[in-house]
Amino acid sequence: MAPKEFIVAIELGSSKMTGVAGKKNMDGSISILAVVKEDSSSFIRKGVIYNIDKTAQCITNIVKRLTTQLKTSIVHVYVGVGGQSICSNKNVIVKNLPADTIVTQEMVNELMDANRNMSYQEQEILDAATQEYKVDNQYQIDPVGIQCTRLEGNFLNILWRKEFYRKLNKCFDIAEVAIAEMYLAPLALADSVLTDAEKRSGCALVDMGADTTTVSVYYKNILRHLAVIPLGSNNITKDIASLQMEESQAEEMKLKYASAWTDNSDIDNSLMLSIDGERSVESRKFIEIVEGRIEEIIENVWFQVPSEYVDRLLGGIILTGGGANLKNIETAFRNRTHVEKIRIARFVQQSISAKDPLINAQNGMMNTVLGLLAKGDMNCAGQEINGDLFNNQHPAANSQQAAQTREPRKPNEIEPGVVITEAEKQKAEEERRRKEEEEEAQRQREIEEAERRQRELEEAERKKRKENSGFKKIWGKVKKLVGDAITEDE
Repeated sequence: MAPKEFIVAIELGSSKMTGVAGKKNMDGSISILAVVKEDSSSFIRKGVIYNIDKTAQCITNIVKRLTTQLKTSIVHVYVGVGGQSICSNKNVIVKNLPADTIVTQEMVNELMDANRNMSYQEQEILDAATQEYKVDNQYQIDPVGIQCTRLEGNFLNILWRKEFYRKLNKCFDIAEVAIAEMYLAPLALADSVLTDAEKRSGCALVDMGADTTTVSVYYKNILRHLAVIPLGSNNITKDIASLQMEESQAEEMKLKYASAWTDNSDIDNSLMLSIDGERSVESRKFIEIVEGRIEEIIENVWFQVPSEYVDRLLGGIILTGGGANLKNIETAFRNRTHVEKIRIARFVQQSISAKDPLINAQNGMMNTVLGLLAKGDMNCAGQEINGDLFNNQHPAANSQQAAQTREPRKPNEIEPGVVITEAEKQKAEEERRRKEEEEEAQRQREIEEAERRQRELEEAERKKRKENSGFKKIWGKVKKLVGDAITEDE
């Protein structure tokens, strides 16, 4: 029986494009229903789209293959955004206040809006992580209610290239696949593989991909730095290929012999490693090539950790991704960074049930797409397909159906890590202005109603005083008449 409810996530990686469909169960676990992979090395490099047509065709293939396995049409998908187009930038917004001013939520919102309105050349803000606020000379997480004369907001803006966003949307438009939501892949990954204790005490998450290595630094549950290094496990393969062999042979040798760290006493200078059965390479030379590149990657990773957090990584370094499967990678990081606490996150924290060997391998290569799947909360299932896939409803109709059935996100419902499009930003701004106008109109009505009630009270009081005054006059006359009558009797 075809499933009626599932979520679909697509990760655009530098070596593979991966699509996963899964169903969230009542107990919080996720059942994987379908997994599809397509080679993307010819049109996506370092996480950046270079060939729009090939990327669109690959997206179409992914969706069609998933649809065939599920026997149900797909109305929209969740997409992860990452790669070399992503970077972070610190920003400080200062607001000087009159003496004895108490900070309000409106003042904090003004700082956040001023930060969001920052402009960057050829880049735009995807997400803004609030670091902390400086109230006079004291740092606070929540400054509301504190009296001060100077309020400073510290933000970490996550940026991406506008051109990348344009290309990405064009690819999905050509493929006629609707996007349910775009998520920042590094943030979705962190939410799935890091523990609350690691985020709180301070840690560095290192995602070692094919063409890039992403570094995310957390402290006190806040993202402090995000950087993408244009080096990955493919660089090791290319270095090995410099020993006069095909890259496919170099990849085989890397998987079979490569080690991130080898003690000098364990190196056999007489050992020769076979390349293709006819040729061989010296073991020491092979080790030097691999370790040289690994050392470069680790040094670049460690350079990306801000100096103020180097001694605060009590949660240690967490490694994930395909590159983290390299033998002795933990030892290499420990010796190069002098951080003793090293952990390899080979799988996500969510409870996942699957029959697919790609998922059950738990080698870290599926962590990002599973993290995206866990973030999804809208049903991606369309109509059940009976018979030939190509005689059924066109994907464009599914996209139109998704646009009609999906409720628009409210501005205050946008969670961290969500990529907000320009149309959504404009719609959110219009919604905010409309809400402010309604609130202002409501406040005006309440003021007018209060003034009306006050006038009614004053009028009632005036009438009462007037009635009391008339009564007193009559009572005075009565007393006078009674007094005069008594006097005449006497």
